[in-house]
Amino acid sequence: MPRQYRTIEEVAGPLMLVRGVEDVAYDEMGEIELPNGEKRRCRVLEINGKDALVQLFESAIGISPEDSQVRFLGKGLDLALAPDMLGRVFNGMGTPMDDAPPVIPEFRRDINGSPLNPAARDYPNEFIETGISAIDGLNTLVRGQKLPIFSASGLPHNQLAAQIARQAKVLGDDEEFAVVFAAMGITYEDADFFVSDFRRTGAIERTVLFLNLADQPPIERISTPRMALTCAEYLAFDLDMQVLVILTDMTYYAEALREISAARKEVPGRRGYPGYLYTDLASIYERAGRVKGKKGSITMMPILTMPDDDKTHPVPDLTGYITEGQIILDRALNNSGIRPPIDVLPSLSRLKDKGIGEGKTRGDHADVMNQLFAAYSRGKDARELAVILGESALSEMDQLYAHFSTAFEQKYLNQSFQEDRGIEETLAIGWELLGMLPASELKRIDQKWINRYYPTKENTQTEE
Repeated sequence: MPRQYRTIEEVAGPLMLVRGVEDVAYDEMGEIELPNGEKRRCRVLEINGKDALVQLFESAIGISPEDSQVRFLGKGLDLALAPDMLGRVFNGMGTPMDDAPPVIPEFRRDINGSPLNPAARDYPNEFIETGISAIDGLNTLVRGQKLPIFSASGLPHNQLAAQIARQAKVLGDDEEFAVVFAAMGITYEDADFFVSDFRRTGAIERTVLFLNLADQPPIERISTPRMALTCAEYLAFDLDMQVLVILTDMTYYAEALREISAARKEVPGRRGYPGYLYTDLASIYERAGRVKGKKGSITMMPILTMPDDDKTHPVPDLTGYITEGQIILDRALNNSGIRPPIDVLPSLSRLKDKGIGEGKTRGDHADVMNQLFAAYSRGKDARELAVILGESALSEMDQLYAHFSTAFEQKYLNQSFQEDRGIEETLAIGWELLGMLPASELKRIDQKWINRYYPTKENTQTEE
């Protein structure tokens, strides 16, 4: 029988100090009983001798230090796991919020996960098709990769996240594919958008949603991504599924971490965030990957909004260090009507070379990708020069590249949030655009691919 303590010293915001505790450990769950019989949950944050600093999951309103009592449960925060979690909606504490019955668990697992031996990791090397040309063609997502999306306030990252969750699949693989979607600090409107979009398209059948709303306690925001990843690990490594984890918005997660750090009166680090922000983010991101001897995998796409569009801000900066690249959304592209507004030049997928090529996508994929990057970069430079000097001052070739870059944005980058492009279609659009340039300019493409795919009348007849 757990001991009950009436030795609550003080309550300060989301924190509570309990004196004279015994056999209580860090991260242990507790239950506070109020004078009116109401029960609220808490978690041990710090132990100093016989004093325990406790973090409240719910509001501190109504907790009287004299009349309330606290009981520690002897275990950490865990999640009930079962195959019928697919198609369900949970809150940040793992409690169902879709009016369906509770999950009957096969397992209960601590949300912090278990350490994974680095030697047991397998290298990510299989292509995941998202149906979005800017990602599939140029910044390829690979199974087991961590690839964040850097967005900014007002940009359509929610629509992009929903599109990836709906469309993502592993090519040429009949293994089951699942999506675990975790949203932190979002408005009720955004939560409703995700749930209704997934239900409308039928994607909810293969999706598990964890939703934490903006008006819920910050501590719940901290548990949400860990709940999602515990669920993903179960689906991937127990049920052999290919799992895509989407976490939005990691900036709100970091803000919750900062709020709790400030309540604990810790010495702040960069821009007020705690000094352990890097370590904390790494404990989330590093749970993605593949494990030798296991069929399943966890691929992760965290989404974050950059405050003031600043990619040197601590959250995108540290995320970029830990993860394997970034997809950057651009405000100028968004203003010009490009959807999704992905700026492909500063974007990067560090593992893209491992997921493309013969047997994965197509033999010419790497060459086409390199040529499109080079041509688009030169075209953008030419357009910027034309703004200063006028188009007539450009050489004929530079004018051609400037027109290419505009066509590239309109045809390649621009696609509806409802459009699902296969990799063959993406490559076909790439070759169609490269057909605007003379074959002599395609210096990054092997001659055999030019002979085969460059859009001329002879090639078209050969293909037929």
